[in-house]
Amino acid sequence: MSDLTLKQRFIASLEGKDVDKVPVCSVTQTGIVELMEMTGAKWPDAHYDPQKMATLAIAAHEITGLEAVRFPFCNTVMVQTLGCTITEGSFDSQPQIIDFPCKKKEDVEAISSMSGMSGNLDGSVCPELARSAQGCLTIPQDLLESRRIKTVLEATDIIKSRVGDDVPVIAGVLGPAGIACCLCGVKNYLRWCITKPDVLEELIALGARVCTEYANALFDHGADAVVIIDSEAGPDLFPPPLFESMIMPHYRSITKKMKGHSILHMCGDATDILDNMADSGFEGLSIEEKVDLAYANQVVDGRACLIGNVSPAFTLLAKTPEHIKKEAKQCIEDGAGILAPGCGIAPHTPIENIRAFVAARDEYYREKKR
Repeated sequence: MSDLTLKQRFIASLEGKDVDKVPVCSVTQTGIVELMEMTGAKWPDAHYDPQKMATLAIAAHEITGLEAVRFPFCNTVMVQTLGCTITEGSFDSQPQIIDFPCKKKEDVEAISSMSGMSGNLDGSVCPELARSAQGCLTIPQDLLESRRIKTVLEATDIIKSRVGDDVPVIAGVLGPAGIACCLCGVKNYLRWCITKPDVLEELIALGARVCTEYANALFDHGADAVVIIDSEAGPDLFPPPLFESMIMPHYRSITKKMKGHSILHMCGDATDILDNMADSGFEGLSIEEKVDLAYANQVVDGRACLIGNVSPAFTLLAKTPEHIKKEAKQCIEDGAGILAPGCGIAPHTPIENIRAFVAARDEYYREKKR
């Protein structure tokens, strides 16, 4: 098995097959300032220019040794396309949402009446949604031609042409609960899940449809895996008793219709929903350090590949290479099928620390042979 390519090892791990060693990569954001300075592909331009996005993403693989190319570097691509207002970010901060279109339930009801949202979630966006309804959410008739999405699709083409077929290409897409939360704002999201669950579910259903269409376009352009980032469905924000009824049907719809390998990333302490996550159809589950990996391994019990979960802020950013290696080796020991940061890499993380993170994997296997 030692002659496996990086892509073969990554896919085999996702599929639960035996490999010579676990892959080490990031399935979350990889843009760091040192790489921007070395390549000239800097934020905020690398969020909006496909060549710079591709260059910065590839640098995280070629310069630090991470065994995959992961892009883009923020979660605002879809929600800006759907009507959120964002700041463009800076050289060391990601774009942020500053306004959202669904401020009251009537905005969502207007969307529902136009879209026929209660029908079959077939993964395609209804053309009627291109019409605005008094300032509420609008969706471009040709979703995939919108500026932000087109940028990421073009970056996918560039990355694939530059790294070939031996390196896994991983794209991140905001998930249905994340899209819903961004479109209605956190306060409405928290309130509506209890007081108006039918209204919120309209937005979640919309999110499932558009992220499925977007994910499949990424596969068509050469992505090997798509990470659905849906932390807003986790216990930190969403009541766990509602997860199975309001979130799981959409996850199963997404995974059933996705054309390629699927990963679910959940920030926060997802312990209470691990069992459901393992039954959602995603091949990989990316969890952060708040989840005990050894316990998660027992709960998931081979139903999905566990990905994680070294802390990007407390460890990769702030600790010494020696401490990073110790934590990374423990993650492998505890059952990580893919060794990865527990969330997006902090922009000011030293390259030296990422290299130590990668080196820890090889040291782990050398030490096991002694």
